[in-house]
Amino acid sequence: MASSVVVGQYLTKTPVQFENFDDENIVTSSANNGKKECNGTPKDTSPALPGWYADVSWPGEAHIYKMEKIIFQGKSEFQELLVFESSRHGKVAILDGYIQLTENDEFAYQEMLTHLALCSVPNPKKVLVVGGGDGGILREISRHSSVQHIDICEIDKMVIDVYKKFFPDIAVGYKDPRVHVHIRDGIAFINSVPKGTYDVIILDAFQPMGPIAEVLADKCFLDSVANALRAGGVLSAPADSLWHKNFVVADTIDKCKNIFKGSVNYAWTTVPTYASGVIGFMLCSTKGPPVNFKRPINPLNPEQNGVAKGPPKFYNSEIHSAAFCLPSFVDKAIDPKRY
Repeated sequence: MASSVVVGQYLTKTPVQFENFDDENIVTSSANNGKKECNGTPKDTSPALPGWYADVSWPGEAHIYKMEKIIFQGKSEFQELLVFESSRHGKVAILDGYIQLTENDEFAYQEMLTHLALCSVPNPKKVLVVGGGDGGILREISRHSSVQHIDICEIDKMVIDVYKKFFPDIAVGYKDPRVHVHIRDGIAFINSVPKGTYDVIILDAFQPMGPIAEVLADKCFLDSVANALRAGGVLSAPADSLWHKNFVVADTIDKCKNIFKGSVNYAWTTVPTYASGVIGFMLCSTKGPPVNFKRPINPLNPEQNGVAKGPPKFYNSEIHSAAFCLPSFVDKAIDPKRY
């Protein structure tokens, strides 16, 4: 979930105190553009909890990780990236103080964001990913043999390079020969795309759809996304957790219906790393051949794993349909006339 994704959008994180790390264990490589790599262990990273990283995502809450060692610390012209080995969640990636993923559960988010869209349309051939520099979404797209061309637009090459080096099982997606990498701003890229170019667009570079979204609340940008999709094409984007107290999915659905003109549905799944342990997804289709997101018509082939090293760990057709089953309080907020 690279360049700015889904967690920590509500409060600034409590960052690791880098100056408290043992400088003797940090190696600065001039061949690596001055980025720092560390093979040592953290030293007094927090006055209250030495050696722990505090992920403060929502007011009054924190998720903390015991840090075994810092693996990478670097800063590009766009952002700062920290990778550390945790005691229970494998390697953890932090981008500008926002947790991006952990090895322990990244597959749940990557698989659902990808397959909820691709398994809902017949024979998708051309796919765009905006963000997703870790490569996990590319890994999941590679399972779809009908896809002929995959564009990924990631603004920061450092993100791609770090994931390839330290998260090879996630970044394996870049090994798919159908992948074409564009190092540039995602908004500008989408604005430049000819009408009807893509069957599926997956957005993984912005704050989730919801009350504090900026890019994904901008009508002009969403108009450009809709324009870039073919008739009956599909957008998949992260959305707010249904447990967020300012959760207003009904407003988001209404806005998307007015822009995309086709089906619009909210789905959700569990990802323990994220605030509340839940993340939402917004699935939108453009006017054209009808799309029923709740009934996957393009199921994964269990014999086709693409460049992934095994079958999906989380997604299946049953979970696909179940993701659209909403708790009563959410369903009532979306369609109060039914109650």
